[in-house]
Amino acid sequence: MQSVTVSRRVDAPPERVRAAMGDLERFMLAAGFTEVTVDGDEMHLENQVGLATVTLDLRVVDADADLAYEQADGFFETMDTEYRVEAVGEEASEVTATTDFALDVTLVGQILDSTVIKRQRRHELEKQFDWLAEELEE
Repeated sequence: MQSVTVSRRVDAPPERVRAAMGDLERFMLAAGFTEVTVDGDEMHLENQVGLATVTLDLRVVDADADLAYEQADGFFETMDTEYRVEAVGEEASEVTATTDFALDVTLVGQILDSTVIKRQRRHELEKQFDWLAEELEE
């Protein structure tokens, strides 16, 4: 199992951060995915990673996190992501996202490896946090 964790301080209280993250379509588009479709707790994402087009079907799951989803269908053996929002003083939050994944090597082959996936995922999470910071500026 591989893991990527990114944290960022956002100058907004936790309830505002959670509300922004709750707009799943905009929050997932902020990561830079080329296509995002949200239908209730189901999400369909497409993105270019290196030479490959990655297609993922995700579902929001009930977990001990502010937002959590897992792969329902895609090229990972398993993949899940959790976002946690903690108060920092009265007007700021620390947002931490962790993605755990295992690659299905029979599907991925030589084009993608865990190093590429980790770099791409870190970039996606950073872009989401950039969007949160801009979206919640007062």
